[in-house]
Amino acid sequence: MSKHQFSVEVEPAFLPEQSDPARELYGFAYTITVHNTGEVAAQLIARHWLIHDARGRMEEVKGLGVVGQQPLLQPGESFRYTSGCRLRTPSGTMHGSYFCVAEDGERFEVAVPLFVLDAGSAAGGSARVVH
Repeated sequence: MSKHQFSVEVEPAFLPEQSDPARELYGFAYTITVHNTGEVAAQLIARHWLIHDARGRMEEVKGLGVVGQQPLLQPGESFRYTSGCRLRTPSGTMHGSYFCVAEDGERFEVAVPLFVLDAGSAAGGSARVVH
């Protein structure tokens, strides 16, 4: 086990009530669980997302914390949150990273694996995370 390590799980979902296909707007939520699998307490300081729609357009999002928080996770603790984005196509992908600082001062990045946003998944499909 690494001294400084977080794992990330993602559950994306299509939001038909926040979508308007006639205007090319598709709403998506994603629930993320960040788990401190390391040996030292660490704080999630910032996020960096790359969001791609099906037409190849890319949006980059950087900011402090997640949903207004910068959680400090002790070894074995988890933090779960839900956020969202909008695309101009019914499908796309997201991936990114978290910047973290451990209590011992070590800085490290945590990769968030590529995951699929798909309006078709609302019709009985399952969420896909690409590893």
